[in-house]
Amino acid sequence: LGLGLLCWLPVCRFKVDLRNRDGFIVVVAFWFLLSLLGALPFMLSDNPHLSLVDAVFETASGLTTTGASILSGLDAITNPNPVPKAMLYYRAQLNFLGGMGIVVLAVALLPMLGIGGMQLYKAETPGPMKDEKLTPRITETAKNLWYIYVGLNVICTLSFWIAGMDFFDAICHSFATIALGGFSTHDASIGYFNSPAIELTAGFFSIAAAVNFALYFLAWRSRSIKAIFRDAEFQFCMWVFSGIIVVACGYLYLYDSNKFPLWEAIYHGFFQTASIITDNGLVTIGYPADWPLFVPLLLLMGSFFGGCVGSTCGGIKAIRFLLLYKQSVREARLLIRPTAQIAVKLGHQPVPDRVMQAVWGFYYLYIFSYCFFSLTLVALGVDIVTAFGSVAGCMNNMGVGLGETAGNFAPLSDASTWVLSLSMIVGRLEVFPLLLIFLRDFWK
Repeated sequence: LGLGLLCWLPVCRFKVDLRNRDGFIVVVAFWFLLSLLGALPFMLSDNPHLSLVDAVFETASGLTTTGASILSGLDAITNPNPVPKAMLYYRAQLNFLGGMGIVVLAVALLPMLGIGGMQLYKAETPGPMKDEKLTPRITETAKNLWYIYVGLNVICTLSFWIAGMDFFDAICHSFATIALGGFSTHDASIGYFNSPAIELTAGFFSIAAAVNFALYFLAWRSRSIKAIFRDAEFQFCMWVFSGIIVVACGYLYLYDSNKFPLWEAIYHGFFQTASIITDNGLVTIGYPADWPLFVPLLLLMGSFFGGCVGSTCGGIKAIRFLLLYKQSVREARLLIRPTAQIAVKLGHQPVPDRVMQAVWGFYYLYIFSYCFFSLTLVALGVDIVTAFGSVAGCMNNMGVGLGETAGNFAPLSDASTWVLSLSMIVGRLEVFPLLLIFLRDFWK
């Protein structure tokens, strides 16, 4: 607040419209500055007392809703001097505020700047979604999204409480679940409770949080959920989720029915798949170390999918995969009929070629960034499995790694931790805004 006032007071008398260039700088500065400022409590606290690099990593992980953590000994089971509840709540609050920031930026602000993915909906959805904003005033849009977000958190908190959590755990885990953040109050995460009801609840709300919040707004305003179910991205997203959940549950049961009886394979598989694919990052008993390697690898690859644009999830997002799939089918058909005029459509509306070019450009930059960060970690001495798993966990804002970081990110060196902190912000900003500020033309 103090630093904000110092910035605001000298210029509060001037009224200047926000330009596109200003908007990009604000969006980038938002994540970097808050990651630094939010690190102060971790550095000033006696328990935990973190160095700058670890404090920034923990804060960036919370605000970007990644959920990767270097902290351990969160509860009395693993530590006679556990982390105080005030700090556990602060971590959960980072998830909560980061999730709301993502929703407002993605749905309310980014369409005005022409970045992100929400502009794709203008080509598909009738009615108010054709406009640049959901409501005429940006403040009204943000307020309505806030109501929806807080409402989902309240419902999720009550659901966890009814399922068997105490009220403190219910609040903190609802913040982590609706924000798809993944910070838990226990070292064993959701596995601490060993409860099918809690895992099923967490899985359901993870999927609910991966739905475009603009669709909830339209459903609320029209008093009908048809707006959600007839959306092309939502339908595609649910088909992909269902397929991966069935494969994961089936493999667990067929691999070792003694370790994973049918019911346990179903509820463990459903929760863990929903949590990892939506980039939530809460984990159940033994994941990933004690699970058959096929499932953690499948889910790690699924984390690139994420969920719907305009939700709190990370990853590449469903609508981009849907458009890439349709473009691939179009190219195959053009091989058969080279002179045919075949449009890529979302619903019944053709998608402009400019949008398809942007999707291909984003996909290239995202995969290139993933390879770059992975190679950087390997150059810093991290083994290949840990490097590829850690970067996937951080850049997709999923928070669960492989190898040495399967349970915690503390084993990594300071240099590797800085790299992963940057990868979280790159993943959350979806590459383009960060890249733009390094282009010479941007500053002319």
